[in-house]
Amino acid sequence: MGAGTPALERMNLLHANDKAGEYPASYYSATRTPLAPFVHLQGAARADVCIIGAGYTGLSAALHLAQRGYSVVVLEAHRVGFGASGRNGGQVGSGQRNDQDNLERVTGRENARRLWNMAEEAKGLVKSLINDHDIPAPFRPGIAHACWTESQTRHAHHYADRLRRDYDYNQIEALDCDAMARLIPSGVFKGGDIDRGAGHIHPLNYAIGLARAAVIAGALIYENSEVTSITHGTKAMVHTAQGNVTADHIILAGNGYLGGLEPQIAARVMPINNFILATEPLGERAAQVLTEPIAVTDTRFVVNYWRLSDDNRLLCGGGESYGWRFPDIVKTVRPALLDIYPTLRDVRFDYAWGGTLAITMTRNPCFVRVAPNVLSASGYSGHGIAIATLAGRILSEAVAGQAERFDLMASLPTPSFPGGAALRWPMLVLAMTWYSMRDKLGL
Repeated sequence: MGAGTPALERMNLLHANDKAGEYPASYYSATRTPLAPFVHLQGAARADVCIIGAGYTGLSAALHLAQRGYSVVVLEAHRVGFGASGRNGGQVGSGQRNDQDNLERVTGRENARRLWNMAEEAKGLVKSLINDHDIPAPFRPGIAHACWTESQTRHAHHYADRLRRDYDYNQIEALDCDAMARLIPSGVFKGGDIDRGAGHIHPLNYAIGLARAAVIAGALIYENSEVTSITHGTKAMVHTAQGNVTADHIILAGNGYLGGLEPQIAARVMPINNFILATEPLGERAAQVLTEPIAVTDTRFVVNYWRLSDDNRLLCGGGESYGWRFPDIVKTVRPALLDIYPTLRDVRFDYAWGGTLAITMTRNPCFVRVAPNVLSASGYSGHGIAIATLAGRILSEAVAGQAERFDLMASLPTPSFPGGAALRWPMLVLAMTWYSMRDKLGL
């Protein structure tokens, strides 16, 4: 089914696959720390800053702004962490979504170094927020990058050397075929590397922890308060079905769910769906999956990623869809899993869920000053936990008049998709179908 207009697309993404005001039936929601629902907005409210969306970007911005002394209202259509922030693979990766070679070509060596340093800050920020606010989402170090071909392995080793030489990053260990097989006992990968400076967390508990920290700092969060429109002006007004917020500043933090609320962002940011399965507890069989408690991502264009939970379930993600209705998730993810671990053919899946993230044409995050008092950050392209958290801090700086880092992020190219907001979805389907076929053919 096609997406239709951005407004219709947003309505369906928010409601087509989920019950109103409820988390999806995921492993994360089944193991989340309890959080009583926040009330919905009723009547008129006033704030220095109104934030639309209670994911990592919005919650981090709310926390940092409240700590600066601003009055903050956060409006969330469902529950905090409802979207990609509470459904993702939990990987906290190094760097930006694009590698440093690409960033140097686009923005120059000096700015590429600044972007690398900001990404390192982002990982550190995630860790410090977890520690400082006692968030029950401990950081587990280690992400392996598993290569399907020898040429990909050579590239991974070269890139690790380059990061060590040019960016002083020595946390990546190159792995040959045998070393990778000791780490991932499937025997299908030609090598790769492991980044000991990256890691993984419980993504929904992290979002819930950020929400609690923001409220303690003084922010107000309203759930079940879907934004229907924005009236721009020196004193902007954000409207919901039962109320409105007048604010000096607005932050758009809806990511893949923003839709038609801001057309110029809708043309540059594409929502896509991704899916995760959680097996039954594997017990001793977990050692046949991973020999260390790390996370893994592979080198397919449509990426597969996986890790073990604390109770030794395999959490495996992959597959993509581009309409608003989710497909059969088990049928979507299971074939790729069995390509890697054919011995798990008999394993039961206890959870299967999907979620909507957002990508850009260039895979650079999309930072936009929509109006003098309206800022937006989104389109993290599958690299959002750390960068979205830092985005919240950077947005708070920009609201306070310190826009240098916001402007650097906004300078990264994020062109409109071909066809703009109306046609970007079918155009992307054609492109992604081609790359999916290349994955299947091993090209």
